[in-house]
Amino acid sequence: MGIFDFLTGEFIDVIHWVDDTRDTMVWRFEREDHEIKYGAKLTVREGQSAVFIHEGQLADVFTPGLYMLETNNMPILTTLNHWDHGFKSPFKSEIYFVNTTRFNDLKWGTKNPIMIRDPEFGPTRIRAFGTYSVRVADPAKFLVEIVGTDGEFTMDEISFQIRNIIVQAFSRVIASAGIPVLDMAANTADLGKLVAREISGIVAEYGLTIPEFYIENISLPPAVEEVLDKRTSMGIAGNLDNYMKFNAAEAMGAEGSAMAASMGAGMGAGMGMAMAGGMSGPWGSAPMQSAPAPQAAPVAPPPPPVEKVWHVAEDGETKGPFSKAKLGRMASGGALTRETYVWTPGQDGWMRAEDVSELAQLFTILPPPPPGS
Repeated sequence: MGIFDFLTGEFIDVIHWVDDTRDTMVWRFEREDHEIKYGAKLTVREGQSAVFIHEGQLADVFTPGLYMLETNNMPILTTLNHWDHGFKSPFKSEIYFVNTTRFNDLKWGTKNPIMIRDPEFGPTRIRAFGTYSVRVADPAKFLVEIVGTDGEFTMDEISFQIRNIIVQAFSRVIASAGIPVLDMAANTADLGKLVAREISGIVAEYGLTIPEFYIENISLPPAVEEVLDKRTSMGIAGNLDNYMKFNAAEAMGAEGSAMAASMGAGMGAGMGMAMAGGMSGPWGSAPMQSAPAPQAAPVAPPPPPVEKVWHVAEDGETKGPFSKAKLGRMASGGALTRETYVWTPGQDGWMRAEDVSELAQLFTILPPPPPGS
């Protein structure tokens, strides 16, 4: 992982760390007996910090730059060892390099649903997930609170703890926000800021900061989403009962017009025959001797009753209207079964065909055996 330059003798002259990984947060500079040459060069690159631990105690912290390890730039270490200005002997210390760059595109999510009280749906469970980034803001505190004596500390070793902190903070924020579930998608940016502010104080105790925090999705359980989709479909279709009544009225109007035309033609033909019979005498074309006694005008027969029409529900769609004769042919062909739901004007909701007395007989009448059987 590191690249070292060794000079003659047993001491290291140049101390630095070149990180070729993507997840190492802390790396300990390893060498035998922890002995460092006085006056050695320490290189701390951008995005790094170097922390000295001397005899188990936190000593000096070096930010990016090139340093000569002498008494004038190691004040804490000099104090701990009671060095004077003429000191030039090797000394023993542990050096930890801390990666202070951002660790991006880290995932978080709710392992279990979070229970909230929605103002519209009532008690509801939701799930959420997103991404965040983390950075070491205080290398010394991070080393003391989290790393300890671990010679190579990676992001995976603390990501689980951070995810727990995020989920806990998200649960508190989402429960107290009072935002309806249907409006959360439009407020994820504001919710993300509230959650980031909530967790910043906690991770700061570890020497960390959360530069970015995003909520990518907030979702309901599958069963609730399915019901919500049905409710949305009903809203698009409008009032389903009024819609079906409108279709039935249009169908009845069309059939009624055809029946009225047929009745008018029949009545006209009947009246014409009656007039012709009145003008002819008992001997055919013989002239009438005297005017017959006035007769009462024939009473027109009442209009035939309007036949009921039925609508059929099939695969979530309404078909029809159909006459009873048409339904009988459908029953014979298998297109109409006892379980098929039907509706006619005046009926209280949809009913199965076998539960409608007028249609139940369609399933009890069997055709005679075919010829030659």
